Amino acid sequence: MSLSSDTVSTRPLLDKLGVRANSRIALVGAFDADFLALLRGRTEAVEEGIPAESVDLIFLAAESIADLALLAELRARIVQNGAIWIVSRKGKRATIRDTDVIAASIDAGLVDNKVVSFSPTHTSLRAVIRLRDRH
Repeated sequence: MSLSSDTVSTRPLLDKLGVRANSRIALVGAFDADFLALLRGRTEAVEEGIPAESVDLIFLAAESIADLALLAELRARIVQNGAIWIVSRKGKRATIRDTDVIAASIDAGLVDNKVVSFSPTHTSLRAVIRLRDRH
């Protein structure tokens, strides 16, 4: 049996985003209380703002091209096999395009490798350190 490309996943959001019970998470930008509660229900290691030490996952709320300028700094704040999820508006209310996010990721030394529907109004794109650049 093959799945069509229109198949909607029923996996929980945090599973799609790769959040594990021991994940160290940082939230950069404005996220709603529901998402914060969901994260804290899975892992206790959730901090807000740019992390002082390396974390497994960073969620960046991006509303503008200027927000994407943080990617270079955030790249240095994830573990080698970690990821930065860039969360932005989707559809007609989008304030940045996927191509903007991909270009900014590449400029920061990252590569995009997954997209997840974050909510009815937002999408998320995962950016990781290229395998050849990991030490």
